[in-house]
Amino acid sequence: MNSCPVANELINFVFVLWNVTREMAPYLLFGFFMAGVLSVAISPRKIESHLGGKGLWPVLKASLFGVPLPLCSCSVIPVGVSLRKHGATAGASTAFIISTPQTGIDSFMVTFSLLGTTMAVFRPVTAFLSGLIGGALVTLFHLKTKKPKEMPKCDDPCCNAIKPKKGILYNVFHYGFVVLPKDLVKSLMVGLVIAGVITAVVPDDFFSGFLGSGITGMFLIMAVSIPVYVCATASVPVALALIAKGVSPGTALVFLMAGPATNAATISAIWNTMGRYSAIIYLSTVGCSAIVSGLVFDYFFTAEAVNHAHHGSHLIPGFVHSISAVVLGAVFVYSCKDNILAKLGRKRKPHTHHYEHKGHSGAKDKDSCSCE
Repeated sequence: MNSCPVANELINFVFVLWNVTREMAPYLLFGFFMAGVLSVAISPRKIESHLGGKGLWPVLKASLFGVPLPLCSCSVIPVGVSLRKHGATAGASTAFIISTPQTGIDSFMVTFSLLGTTMAVFRPVTAFLSGLIGGALVTLFHLKTKKPKEMPKCDDPCCNAIKPKKGILYNVFHYGFVVLPKDLVKSLMVGLVIAGVITAVVPDDFFSGFLGSGITGMFLIMAVSIPVYVCATASVPVALALIAKGVSPGTALVFLMAGPATNAATISAIWNTMGRYSAIIYLSTVGCSAIVSGLVFDYFFTAEAVNHAHHGSHLIPGFVHSISAVVLGAVFVYSCKDNILAKLGRKRKPHTHHYEHKGHSGAKDKDSCSCE
């Protein structure tokens, strides 16, 4: 008796989701902790004090600061523009905006767990170099960016959350395991679902014909990646699935660089706040750096090397991976508890009843009593 193909694919999909989550969970939890440490140790004010002055030195420091800094995706532009507004050079602000969203301590750990040491090291190096190149071009061409009177609006939790002053350790865990996961959970879930669908449904070597390797496939993947937002951490499971289905590691690297570093909203914000020339340099630098990095990676490394690095990184016992996956799920649920309760409250709101009482004057007053 033949089994149902749809049921088999669904089982395979769930199996992939669990395996990928289980594999990256301990590394991502450690990345969250280190992100919390960095959020306390390195503040935007400290960065501002280092990014003034002339020449390329502020550009180098801005690009270097941006690589590990645990800023969520939407806060990169407000912080970068704030740096410019408070005295950072145009080149330094551009370098910071380019290098920061491409990687971070959390995405580094996830990359290490799923794609191996080589890709994990290559990503921050290319992020640093692309930021340095973009900032240097703005500086060398003496481009002047306007200092905006208004900051770009950011509604995400990492922008609006006021850091509670309850001690350093509390602040570390609050940012690392509440604020950052709350910003990351949606995009990571989308990335995992996409990775699961690709792995379960797409045949092996499906992409090898038109996205496998070479500059044509890299341009195609970059054209798709630039306007669409995907965060640095959520892009890793998708890249893993693409490699498994025939995409070269270099082409996957183009996706890992161009996806997190660019999207339509970011391009528009840079254009409006820092000027069109800076926006053009920003976009050109990310695109060219991604293509060159992809070609270099494919020249020296193969998909087999990446897969071998991935399968050879299982240094943590299996039960630790499983426990970490459960803990990671609990972290995401806890970080989103306010949103969940708010949605539940809105669903129950139509059942609210107001009771009217007559006062001594005969006027009707509404009581605040409600059955919510």
